Amino acid sequence: MQTHLVLAALRKHRLATFLIALQISLACAVLCNACFLVVQRLQAMRLDSGVDETSLATLKLSGFDPKQASDLNARVVQALRGVAGVQAVSTVSAVPFGEPGIRAGVMLDQEQQRFGGVIDFYLGDAGAIQAFGLRLLSGRLPTPEEYAPVTQYVPVSPPILITRTLAERFWPGQNPVGQQLWTLDTSFRVIGVIDHLSVSQPGGGEAEDPDWSVFVPALAGSNFAGKYLIRGSPGEMARIVRESNQAVLKVAPDAVLDPEQSRSVSELRESYFKSSRVMVSLLIGVVVALLGTTALGIVGLASFWVTQRRKQIGIRRALGASQGDILRYFQIENFIIVTLGIVVGMLLAYGLNQGLMRVYELPRLPLWYMPIGAVMLWILGQLAVLAPALRASAISPVAAIRAV
Repeated sequence: MQTHLVLAALRKHRLATFLIALQISLACAVLCNACFLVVQRLQAMRLDSGVDETSLATLKLSGFDPKQASDLNARVVQALRGVAGVQAVSTVSAVPFGEPGIRAGVMLDQEQQRFGGVIDFYLGDAGAIQAFGLRLLSGRLPTPEEYAPVTQYVPVSPPILITRTLAERFWPGQNPVGQQLWTLDTSFRVIGVIDHLSVSQPGGGEAEDPDWSVFVPALAGSNFAGKYLIRGSPGEMARIVRESNQAVLKVAPDAVLDPEQSRSVSELRESYFKSSRVMVSLLIGVVVALLGTTALGIVGLASFWVTQRRKQIGIRRALGASQGDILRYFQIENFIIVTLGIVVGMLLAYGLNQGLMRVYELPRLPLWYMPIGAVMLWILGQLAVLAPALRASAISPVAAIRAV
């Protein structure tokens, strides 16, 4: 009976019903996609890089003569090892959250017919694996003889350590040890599988997963110099970075120190995800503002209708309607309006997600976000209408009829 009365009343207020339902539908569309984007960013910010971030720092030099690279490496490594608290120094090509490293597409067959994807190649000397803190899952680590000079970008036909994610992607259900990858002019032989090793810039580039990377053993030389990995105690990294930069400036005046890339890996992570944190804050602010505006709209409309219907409420009370009947009337009315808005809002949410997928290459919005958004809006609607509904239910029959 209540529902029949509500629908009859809503037909007499089509414009107001349409406007508040439209506001709710827009809120539903934005809410679902904004929450999805927030979750995506938070998951990206919590990724496991696979390295011991709190114990690592990196130092980058540029502007030196490649012919003097071997001499530069020797001077820099010796100077860094002399810094108090430094436990190990290695030459590497990149670190997680730093500038882009070596990136290339790989093939899964020698005939270059099966494309595997674009992955990151980490080059490191004999101490880099231990310095990074990589965890071996199967296979073996490179032997000292397998660390070879870099010819152009990588050594000739080197062995590699591959991440578990790549192994499962390239050879599902097979033993990855002994398998091979190919680029246009180089072959790579898998000798071991490591747990995690994030690409240098997760979330950017063409890598389909943060762990799409491999480690290549290499010897420092003319084609592999200028970037160093420093390991020390976690509590001393700030001092170690500061003193390492000062030490290198003294022994390598012929090179240019890059201060943005000469920091602890923890600082690099913090800087790398700064824009993500800003984005999350903005999206949360948008969601809160949108829900607040929607709630105010519901409160305003319900309050207006309570004022308009004082006489009808008084008559219903005089005919025997209880306070609970009046309260349920407004709650049912709100539930119907919010439901209409949610139905349209889900269609808008799907359409908005399709546009974001095309423009920003975002993944598809999981369907379970929509019922969660619907429940949130239903709860918001009931809470927003509660105060006007309680005020309406408190109107006495005599007071309502005399006020008209």
